[in-house]
Amino acid sequence: MDEGRSDLAPLVDLQEVDETQIAVVGGKAAHLGALSRVDGVRVPAGFCVTTAAFRRVLAEAPSVGELLDQLSRLGPDDREAIGALSAEIRRSIEETAIPGDVAAAITGALTRFGDETAYAVRSSATAEDSPTASFAGQQDTYLNVMGSEAVLRHVSRCWASLFTERAVVYRLRNGIDHRSVQMAVVVQQMVFPDAAGILFTADPVSGDRKVATVDAGFGLGEALVSGLVDPDVFTVRDGEVVTSAVAAKHHAVAALPGGGTREVPIDPRRQEQPALTEAQVVRLVRLGRRIEAHFGRPQDIEWCLVDDDFLIVQSRPITTLFPVPPAADQENHVYLSVGHQQMMTDPMKPLGSSMWQLTAMAPMLEAGGRLFVDATRLLAAPGRAGFLEMVGKSDPLMRDALQTLLDRPDFVPTALTGDGGPARLPTGGTSIATDPAIVTELIERSEASVAALRRDIAGVSGTALFDFLLEAFEEHKRILGEPLNTQAIMAGMEATWWLNDRLYEWLGEKNAADTLTLSAPGNITSEMGLALLDVADQIRPHPEVVAFLRGVEDDDFLDDLPKLPGGTAARDAIEAYLDRYGMRCVGEIDITRPRWSERPSTLVPVILDNVRLFEPGAARRRFAQGQQQAREKAQEVLARLRALPDGEQKADETERMIERVRTFVGYREYPKYGIVSRYLVYKKALLDEAERLVRAGVLAEKEDVFYLTFQEFHEVVRTHRVDDELIRRRADAFRSYQTLTPPRVITSDGEVLTGAYRRDDVPTGALIGVPVSAGTVEGRARVILDMAQADLEAGDILVTAHTDPSWTPLFVGIAGLVTEVGGLMTHGAVIAREYGLPAVVSVLDATRLIRDGQRIRVHGSDGYVEILP
Repeated sequence: MDEGRSDLAPLVDLQEVDETQIAVVGGKAAHLGALSRVDGVRVPAGFCVTTAAFRRVLAEAPSVGELLDQLSRLGPDDREAIGALSAEIRRSIEETAIPGDVAAAITGALTRFGDETAYAVRSSATAEDSPTASFAGQQDTYLNVMGSEAVLRHVSRCWASLFTERAVVYRLRNGIDHRSVQMAVVVQQMVFPDAAGILFTADPVSGDRKVATVDAGFGLGEALVSGLVDPDVFTVRDGEVVTSAVAAKHHAVAALPGGGTREVPIDPRRQEQPALTEAQVVRLVRLGRRIEAHFGRPQDIEWCLVDDDFLIVQSRPITTLFPVPPAADQENHVYLSVGHQQMMTDPMKPLGSSMWQLTAMAPMLEAGGRLFVDATRLLAAPGRAGFLEMVGKSDPLMRDALQTLLDRPDFVPTALTGDGGPARLPTGGTSIATDPAIVTELIERSEASVAALRRDIAGVSGTALFDFLLEAFEEHKRILGEPLNTQAIMAGMEATWWLNDRLYEWLGEKNAADTLTLSAPGNITSEMGLALLDVADQIRPHPEVVAFLRGVEDDDFLDDLPKLPGGTAARDAIEAYLDRYGMRCVGEIDITRPRWSERPSTLVPVILDNVRLFEPGAARRRFAQGQQQAREKAQEVLARLRALPDGEQKADETERMIERVRTFVGYREYPKYGIVSRYLVYKKALLDEAERLVRAGVLAEKEDVFYLTFQEFHEVVRTHRVDDELIRRRADAFRSYQTLTPPRVITSDGEVLTGAYRRDDVPTGALIGVPVSAGTVEGRARVILDMAQADLEAGDILVTAHTDPSWTPLFVGIAGLVTEVGGLMTHGAVIAREYGLPAVVSVLDATRLIRDGQRIRVHGSDGYVEILP
């Protein structure tokens, strides 16, 4: 082997490397080197051609630089251009001669293995097999390569495979710079196994970390990887095989005497024999647990069996598993997603998640950029039936997932008490009178608190700001936790449930409250949507302003509006709207998300749609129409009730409940408005502090603080020192979290439970969800994942993953709503009812199963969606 600096040497022995040298030998080689040090783990001998050699080859192929520049300007969907450019780069690399000293070093290293030795030549990129991106199958591996010339040729092919089309697209989709990834090549003695396959030390489907799965087949593992044969599949838990499925294996991949591999038939007498005995499976899993412990996370392991001994040829992290929230003990825990309750399942940056934890009313745990609550005590408490009922009203799939878990023996203990006695559900306490003055008082208290916050925070900076904010967070929670606040929210929700239950029982009327709550007073979120129609009324008469807004691309357009006829009135209308609602944005529970007041251009497409789709005065007419429909519905319901036995009593009860629901249901939306109003104040003060750190040279960009927790940010202000590497790692982790689907329910074992609808009263092929706003509507589906990309026409049905209040301005122009997340009292459902839009929420995979532009029929009363031919 070559001596000298390892980052410059062209070759290094596998046993001389570990995980700290990924930049030199790539992920695969680094893991193989680390594996060779794990007690009891055998790894085929070999060496690695380092990234230093790869860089030298690229330097000898000058055209690659320009081609990489062109490649970096493409999007991941530009497949034709990607294919052409990547092919040209590969050709250039393969045609470039390997530097003489590198070729000599490789040839010399091969001599110690003998002339007749066969090799596996395998790519090892610097970005692969990391905890956040496996790159599995993105670059090439060549088996049974014989002779030094063939090895050299295949080393060049491995270098070139960094630019296969699939690898390029993968990097583009994951935001990885092509120039930041380099290629090393592993050359190992070839193993000719009796059996081979893959071991997952956690169940790759359910995520359960206590379950390992083994796929096994005869011969080389390529038969399994390529899909040539179905593998035997074993699952192991607590050292025992709990399930096994032995497949009929008609073929295998075998090595040819002169090099290369081919498909061969398996003796019919062996085809249905297991490739491994159960004892071997258990022994392999035990070995996998040792490897998992070494790397500290679940592993995807490629293994070979030779003469009843296992050799490990690769181990990488299983990057598709959702991380498990941390626990302080080894007991069983059940975690519920906060994001599914808050209509924001996207990952949050560290400052955002830590701020929400500090201001939330319940303890929360972070995992995978999302927040979770530990529901174990509530599930173990004697009153868990009430908890399950509450969860079911919010998210039936979450409730079903919990019931599935509770149906298993012993996972959730019963009657947990701990030091504080039985866990109990929060309640609104004593019922309150049906008095609109209560809502007025609560809103006035909230507004006064926000005004005091704005006044008192002015001029506070440095470490004093963080002390001030910690006190402000306590006031924040005090306002939210006031018994009267909870009572008012619950009064509106309980009245809604009462009306739906009783009127269905008495009149057979489904979801009657949906119409009875139309245009309920005091709903700050529905008012926000209608107010943007009023903004459009100020802009519509001025064609030059409309034309100007169509070309807006940045956020300083408000400064230019007064230069146009009618522009001053347009600017004033938009600014007045931002004064009232500018604290809102998509994903508003994450303080790091840009608010409308910070990025007003976000609203421009919606304003232009309102100009185009509506007539002047539409907001007033829509609100008045909703009021009229609600009055007529109330009169109709009461008349029908009076015709029943005991009708007067039923009608009197119902009339009182209608008054109650219209008094309180609008307030359901106000506490969230109060929260995000305070969040904008917090954010402005924190960004001012970040700006001071930038001016002091502590931070490169003020947004770097988004990758620090609140507590870490405080420490940076105190010390004027920041860990740039920590910020980089957090940014990388955040990108990886964006690829993960957060679970509704996850256990401390890592098992993800999705829940299911158990209904047989819907048409075949219909998509089942939760009925949240009555009515049936048919129209064109618009599948929209980013509000800023919305392009809606009158009569369209919005299909999206989830909606928070910031989506409300879109609701005024659509005919129906379908979401993947939500429940009866979540924001999208409340506003859909306010606007009279048929809506079905919590439809699993709606944005994948419904194609943009398809015609669909939304059954808002019965809770399903039909995809029409």
